[in-house]
Amino acid sequence: MIEVKNLNFTYGKGSKNSLTLKDINFTINKGEIFGFLGPSGAGKSTTQKIIIGILKNYLGSVKVMGKEVRNVKEDYYEKIGVSFELPNLYSKFTASENLSFFRGMYKGETEDINKLLAMVNLENYSNKKVSDFSKGMKMRLNFCRAFLNNPEIIFLDEPTSGLDPLNAKNIKDIILQKKEEGKTIFLTTHNMNVAEELCDRVAFIVDGRIKLIDSPRNLKIRKGSKNIKVEYKEDGVIKEEIFTMESIGCNNDFLKIIKEKKIERIFTMEATLEDIFIEVTGRSLS
Repeated sequence: MIEVKNLNFTYGKGSKNSLTLKDINFTINKGEIFGFLGPSGAGKSTTQKIIIGILKNYLGSVKVMGKEVRNVKEDYYEKIGVSFELPNLYSKFTASENLSFFRGMYKGETEDINKLLAMVNLENYSNKKVSDFSKGMKMRLNFCRAFLNNPEIIFLDEPTSGLDPLNAKNIKDIILQKKEEGKTIFLTTHNMNVAEELCDRVAFIVDGRIKLIDSPRNLKIRKGSKNIKVEYKEDGVIKEEIFTMESIGCNNDFLKIIKEKKIERIFTMEATLEDIFIEVTGRSLS
């Protein structure tokens, strides 16, 4: 669905060293959730803007559905949906009026507005002006706007930013449901927990370069410690022991603790995506 080869880009004239994006290469398959992860200023949003056709003076090749993005026409936007990190809405319009306005930009069939509002729990606020919306409500309205044209490819920029845990979970459930429907999703974020929950593969980008691409599971297995930590209570005091996972079923000390002690927690000591990102890139996500 998306194929990026030797992508270079700068916002102004300059040398190779001043490029915002430097020799970016990746592909995204149909029905895949692909996470583009990195700190602020790493090049995430710039890459997204190039793929959706906002920035066209790039070097290299960026093909979406087999077509070079710099050459696409208006019909390209009938097939993609976009939710930017900062909501782009008309504050004097109601929620329904906003969606009706944007729906009018498409030539093909569009989704029912009430259905979209219900999807993000805004059905009771359809006639409320956006100026009276909280940040989280604006984020949810902006999110459902991306699905107006029933797109094949969906670009999401920090989709859970500013949301409470309940609404964030609902947004993540919607994203996974869209994947089940065969949609392709390009997700830019610096939230590693969101990426770990949703993404089939992730790309780590820092200073305009991709440092690593793989699935969250493979990264955690490859980079994590193959140990188990057991926390147990003894004489009212929490104690812990660490055991290697190799032949754990034959480890007498481990089995003795399991049988004789009051177990509080058992967990693997795998690395988090953020741990791996810092190790690979030498940069934090702040």
